[in-house]
Parts: sequence; structure tokens; C-alpha cells
Amino acid sequence: MENQEQQGLVKLEDNNEKNEVYNEYMDDFKGQAQEYGQRLQDAAVKAKDFASVKFSQANDKFKELQNKEPQELVEEAKEFARQKPGQALLISAAVGLVIGVILRGGRR
Repeated sequence: MENQEQQGLVKLEDNNEKNEVYNEYMDDFKGQAQEYGQRLQDAAVKAKDFASVKFSQANDKFKELQNKEPQELVEEAKEFARQKPGQALLISAAVGLVIGVILRGGRR
């Protein structure tokens, strides 16, 4: 290599330029990776907060339902179906689908 340098066959400037380009590329890559990592961390925190709020709401609703008599729950369900028949039908279909998947999965 030294012999080639002396003869002018290898340009050291080209290697330095390549190293600079490589270093710039790696710096950009690191910056983007850190940015995406921060975005992912922010999204995870938001998801955790959202899940926490929804879990708390579900827990409150469960406690509320636990304190009611079955007959009272049936009457409330009938009243809901009278007021919002389309929504009641969609909920019933979803529940039926979930139960079907659970029962079918148990037979395999």
C-alpha cells in the first residue's frame, strides 16, 4: 500500500471522503433511529394511559352491574333495545360471533 501511495496509485483523499460520507450517513441513521424510538415510546405511553382509563371505566361499570338484581338488568336491556334497536342488534350479533368462535375453538 505504501508503495502504491508513493507511486500515486491510491488517493488518500478519496478514502477520507468516503469515511466522511459514511460518518454522515451513520449520524443520520442514528438520529432517525432515536426519533423513531422516541415516537414508539410516546405511543406506548399513550396506549398505556388509554388502556388504564378504559380498564377503570370497565371496572366501575362492572361494580355497578354487580350491585343490581338480574331482573333489573333484564329490564334495562329491554329498554335499551326499545330505544336503540339497531345498536342492540349489532351488539347481539357481536356477542353471538364471539361465543361461536369460543365454542368452535374448543372442539378442535
